[in-house]
Order: sequence, then structure tokens, then C-alpha cells
Amino acid sequence: MSSGRVVEGSFSAVDRRALGSVATQFFVNGAAFASFVPRLPEIRERIGVGLDGLGGLLTIAITIGTVGSLRSPAIIARFGTRRTLIVGGLLMVSALPTIGFATVPFVFVVGAAAMMVADGLVDVSMNLQGSWLSARRHAPVMNRLHGLWSLGTVVGGLAAAQAASAGVSLRVHLTCASVLMIGSLLFVGRGLLTVDEGDDESVDETDDETRDPNGEHDETDRGRGAKRSRATRIALLVLALSGACSITVELVSTDWAAFRLSEDFGAAAGFAGLGYVAFTIGMTVGRLGGDLVVMRIGDDRLLRWAIIVSGVGLATAALAPNRWVVLAAYAVAGLGVSTFFPKLYDDAAKFRGRRGLGLAWLRTGASVTALMIPTLVGVLAASSLSVGAATAIVTLPCVTGLFALSSRR
Repeated sequence: MSSGRVVEGSFSAVDRRALGSVATQFFVNGAAFASFVPRLPEIRERIGVGLDGLGGLLTIAITIGTVGSLRSPAIIARFGTRRTLIVGGLLMVSALPTIGFATVPFVFVVGAAAMMVADGLVDVSMNLQGSWLSARRHAPVMNRLHGLWSLGTVVGGLAAAQAASAGVSLRVHLTCASVLMIGSLLFVGRGLLTVDEGDDESVDETDDETRDPNGEHDETDRGRGAKRSRATRIALLVLALSGACSITVELVSTDWAAFRLSEDFGAAAGFAGLGYVAFTIGMTVGRLGGDLVVMRIGDDRLLRWAIIVSGVGLATAALAPNRWVVLAAYAVAGLGVSTFFPKLYDDAAKFRGRRGLGLAWLRTGASVTALMIPTLVGVLAASSLSVGAATAIVTLPCVTGLFALSSRR
């Protein structure tokens, strides 16, 4: 799916300010989750659960958080993307201290679930505004926006790894991170677009397009309308399945890279956290340069090459016997995975119908899959398998599936 680009002269000062606000929010979103994910091994010890128990708790949090994605079109239709983003952003970063103070599983789930619900609302809102602004420019910006999300994860991940190495408590670390991020939302809120684009209501393609001037349906037109309706449902399903495959390879890499190094190689917390950082550095580099590559070879071709690169990186990261090779492989995998979601989100944001409908399907497909991933990998890793073998069993089939879906798109 592609859209025409207008000249830079039509990109006003208001648009530039809005793009700066959206870019900042992408960075904050990445930093927020990276602030606690690299320290999950410590959190697991504090709340007293095993690997499979942690996987179950993350599944519960994601289940609750799926509400944010499912309800986002209705909430955005009522309040608009700007207000939805601001309120959701405040809720998301305010939940960080709850995770930091958690010493029992229940408190951890409350904090993680609050972040997941808020992220569903913020993610749809900021990607809608980002896609609208990208369409007004002479060149795409979605990869760079997602690159800022990845840069946020690098900064947040490095800060988390450094805090762990320096012995800074989770409470102090996550409380300070929350305060800084709340301050950034003051800048974000002032610059966001105040008027949304796109459709408000669901589009029933069989209504207006299959009725003749006298209000009677022509059988041929009705058949065409049914075909278009089926094509719409198939396109939404492909978005959902693509989101499912993409979130699997990304979630497994971000959530379990530290465990791959700590459990399989006995690495200390500071070194183990670098697995997450290596993956996100690869994602950041790929996304910051992705828009330039899109202009040269096209986004469909880029997606196919990215899938191949990610497959090589993920297989090596899961099976290599050396910790330094694993770190390098996670960087390569991140480079490949980097352009998956920018492409999918931009396509979903342009989907005809109710504002955010395509994004809701994409995120729901990803969220439903994410419900199973922590428990699945946790159970496999807690068995006789290594963490590396467990991640390979889950991620490599998804890379193959994504390649097949990309030929359908």
C-alpha cells in the first residue's frame, strides 16, 4: 500500500511542530518499556517466581492490556488522537514506579497491565498522527519515527543495564525514569495535531457502492460489493497475522535476550542486559536508515530482504555457542526486524474505514499472539531445553510465515 507525497512546501510550521511532538512520544514509548525489561531477571527474583511463572504473569498483563487496542478506535472517535495520547501517555509512565516497588506477583501485574492498556491507546494514536504527517511530506518518515522508538529502547536499556551494574535499586531507577518521562509529555501535548484525519465511522462498502439511484440493488453490483467486502476482511486478516508473526520475533528477542545470556552462559546482570541492547541497537540503525532504503528499492522489496536478514540473525542468536557471537547476532536480527512494524503500521493507518480500524486489527493480532509467547517460551525454557533452543522453536517458524504473508500483501 502506498500513497502519493506532496511537496515539502505544503508541510507547515504546525505540521513540523506536530511531527516533533510525535517523534518525542515514539522515543518516550521505547524508553518506558526498556526501563524495566532488561531488569526482568531481578524483578523475577524479587517477586519470587520461576521462568514459567514470570511468563504467566506477563501473559496476564498482556491479556488485560489488549483492551487498549480493542477499544482504541471507539475511544479515539470520541476523544480524538491528541487527548487519547496525552492521557494514555501519563498513565503509561506513571505505572513504572508500581513495577519498581513490586515485591509480590500481584503488584507487578497491576503495574505491567496498566502500562499495556495505556500503550494500546498511545500506540494507535501516535501512529495515526505519524502516518498523516508522513503523507504530507515529500519523503516517508515512519521508519525514522519507529527508529526513535528503538533509540528510546537503546537509551532506556543502557540506563537500566548501568543501573543494575551500579546496584541502583529498581525503586529509585524506575521512579526517576517516570518523573523524566512525565516532564517530556508537557512538550508532546502542546504540539500534537488537534484535528484528526480519515473516516470516523465504519465503512460498509456494500451500502453506497451497490445501490442504484432508485435504492435497488443490482445483482452484479451486489456481487462486486461482496467481493470487495471479502477482500477487505482478507486484508484485515493479513494485517493481523503479519502483526502476530512480527510481534513474536520482536517480543522473544527483547524479553528473552537477557535470559539467553544469563541462563545459557551464566552471564552477570550487567552483561546479560546487553543482549537486549544489542538487538535494539540493530533495530535503531535499521529504522533510522530505513526510509532512505525505501525510496531506493521500495518498501515491499525491503520487507522481503529484512525478513531474510532477521532469520539469519535469530537462528545464530539462538544456537551459537559463544556469548559474543550471540550479542552480534542479536544486533543483526534487530537490523532485519527493524522495518517490519513501520511498514505494517503505515499500511494499517491508511486502511479505509473507521479511524484506527486497521491499526486495531494489526495490534490485536499482535496482542493475542503476545498472550501466548511469554508462557510458551517460559515453559520451553524451564524444560530440558536451553533458552536458545526455546526461542528458536518459537521465532523461526514465524519468520517463515511472515515471508509467505509478505508475498500476499
